[in-house]
Amino acid sequence: MDMSRHLGRRALLRFTLPSIAMMILTSVYGVVDGLFVSNCAGTTAFAAVNLIMPFIMILSTLGFMMGSGGSALVARTRGEGDDELANRYFSMIIHATLAAGIVLAVVGAVLMRPVAEALGASGELLELCVRYGRISMVSLPAFMLQYAFQTFASTAGRPRLGLRVTIAAGLANVVLDLLLVGVLGLGVTGAAWATVVAELIGGLAPLVWFARPNDSLLRLGRPARDPAALGSVCANGSSEMMASIAVSVVSIVYNLQLLRLIGRDGVAAYGTVMYVSMVFTAVFEGFCMASAPLMSFQHGAANAVEKRSLMRASLVVVTVAGAGMLVVSQLLARPLALAFAGHDPALLALTERAFRIFSLSFLPMGVGLYGSSLFTALGNGLLSAALAAVRTLGLEVGAVLLLPPLFGPTGIWFSVVVAETAAALIVAALVRGLGPRYGLVGRRPPETDSRPPLVAAPAPALG
Repeated sequence: MDMSRHLGRRALLRFTLPSIAMMILTSVYGVVDGLFVSNCAGTTAFAAVNLIMPFIMILSTLGFMMGSGGSALVARTRGEGDDELANRYFSMIIHATLAAGIVLAVVGAVLMRPVAEALGASGELLELCVRYGRISMVSLPAFMLQYAFQTFASTAGRPRLGLRVTIAAGLANVVLDLLLVGVLGLGVTGAAWATVVAELIGGLAPLVWFARPNDSLLRLGRPARDPAALGSVCANGSSEMMASIAVSVVSIVYNLQLLRLIGRDGVAAYGTVMYVSMVFTAVFEGFCMASAPLMSFQHGAANAVEKRSLMRASLVVVTVAGAGMLVVSQLLARPLALAFAGHDPALLALTERAFRIFSLSFLPMGVGLYGSSLFTALGNGLLSAALAAVRTLGLEVGAVLLLPPLFGPTGIWFSVVVAETAAALIVAALVRGLGPRYGLVGRRPPETDSRPPLVAAPAPALG
């Protein structure tokens, strides 16, 4: 993939489709996991997985940080014309991710029980949470690598690599779920081991591929020893890590409110909504993941014309996708709820209503997610992190705490709609206010517009 050429909306979609498909498949495999647990192991087991999952995701978010912040640095370095240094940065980031994953896996295994207790689990629910969580720590380092490689696959000009690995890992997860949970009846234990095998495939397969001779733009080799660059990667990628942590924190707050107001069925209904909505939001996540390196490359090449073109095309894509997802989700709300909760009429009604309300957030959601990705790609990780924090920890947590006293349990489901709408408005204001600094808005092209795409100019400092 020649990142220096102009990309219209169609070309942009062709480049990002493999990453979108990869994220959708990842989410679909997660949905299958939930389906087996819900229908074969029961509501308590399903609630246990959903209750402990946010903690597992918090531990894994460092992979998001290293992938997003690292791809911005590597793509920008390539845009400046230094491919050798870009490869050394890539190797340094992968080594650091693997080392951090091992440490976090040990910490997570030790803290699993006290964290589950703090989340409100007790009795059988507590034991199932601890069992699922500790088994999941076996593959945490590979899980973090998988997140990092998903982003780097696009930066390396090989987005289909991430798609192929995701298909292989997902199929392994589905087959093992069928065997361990569906046939052997191992419940959350079987589901956890199925996930471990899938994550080992997802993280270690690309590690081997990049370490061997290949024809991609990146290859693992001698890592750079540059603490300052690694620090800038962490700072710039902190927005994606913050967004992931915030989503998990929001899930924890949701679960606590649901346990208080509705009980175990509320947690199970929220789990179904989250599983299904992951498939829809994966479209936005995959698009942002693949399009960010394109923006970083043009930023490194100081090509304001292409930066404006990419941003406008991207906003059109996420807006149209959001409208389409809203329509589809309303049409499929009943069948999707039946798949998870058809065995319990009360849970079915609760789940369907929750999903119909929650899906209203798909319309503005893409703009908020793209805004955070945009500023990371432009090297302003602190602003991107602040935007992610405001969108989730500020707006959504605030809404989920304030709306239920006013509107009862229904207010919980409307919280994300309010938060995503406000976040989209904030992104619009930021692009309008800061756009001239980055060459994203303005009728008269800045001086850098006249430069050829491959002529590098000094890029602003990260953060």
